[in-house]
Amino acid sequence: MKECLKRTLSESLTHGDLANIYSSYDIVGSIAIIRLTEVSKKYSQTIAKAVMSVHKNVKTVLAQASPVKGDFRLRKLEYVTGENRTKTLHKESMCLFAVDLEKCYFSPRLFYERMRIAKLTKKDEVVVNMFAGAGCFSIVIAKRSGAAKVYSIDINPAAFQLMQENVRLNRVYGRMIPIFGNAKEVIEKELCHAADRVLMPLPEKAFEYLPTALLALKETGGWLHYYDFVHAKKTANPLERIRLKVAEKLTSLDVGFEIPFHRVVRTIGPHWYQVVLDIRVKRFDKF
Repeated sequence: MKECLKRTLSESLTHGDLANIYSSYDIVGSIAIIRLTEVSKKYSQTIAKAVMSVHKNVKTVLAQASPVKGDFRLRKLEYVTGENRTKTLHKESMCLFAVDLEKCYFSPRLFYERMRIAKLTKKDEVVVNMFAGAGCFSIVIAKRSGAAKVYSIDINPAAFQLMQENVRLNRVYGRMIPIFGNAKEVIEKELCHAADRVLMPLPEKAFEYLPTALLALKETGGWLHYYDFVHAKKTANPLERIRLKVAEKLTSLDVGFEIPFHRVVRTIGPHWYQVVLDIRVKRFDKF
């Protein structure tokens, strides 16, 4: 699709102009999110109309105007063309997500990870999603695995409302349980030693919340799916840096563990990566 966009734009822009245009963009339901450089801003309408011509289902084009930031991981979005809205329905892995891009973080680029975790989840497992957002990881797990319960926690009230809507849309009543609140407080009060599997899909907070994730696991142990951001130059291995950091932390907590799988989920900037570690916790004596 990147090539289709470039070909479409080449009909109205010069080769020099094309060099200043981001070829990557996100499609979320019927909304496209594009990125603009200072040079390409003057061509925003041309770029937006080209995206809509390539993707006939797109009814709205927004431009990302700030990085993802803050406790809710939100980004500023500017209206470019089409219907002026930020809420849409996104289809993925035979699931339907109600998302509001202005009020709650969502990335279609995590679709592989969502399905990967669902395939790993065993029948009758209890899952705790510590940073659930609109509940997209949780919905895929609840609908595409044999999990008994998926407790989905988020401190963003808009995310909590979207989770409730997504339970209804996907008919996973009683299997996905939306919970509004801080993950640490919720786990300490309600979900201590409840989970076979814990998801930590908030890279900015995952390391800080490792002790809380351990507390959520059953006393017999279980799995942590740990996501983090890492900076690594060309000569460095981003996965090894995260493995070492997490291993040192777990060792200091007197935790028996192994890390049988890790991968780079995606590149998020020059020498910046989002990575995931699948951690098998065998025992822990202090929790």
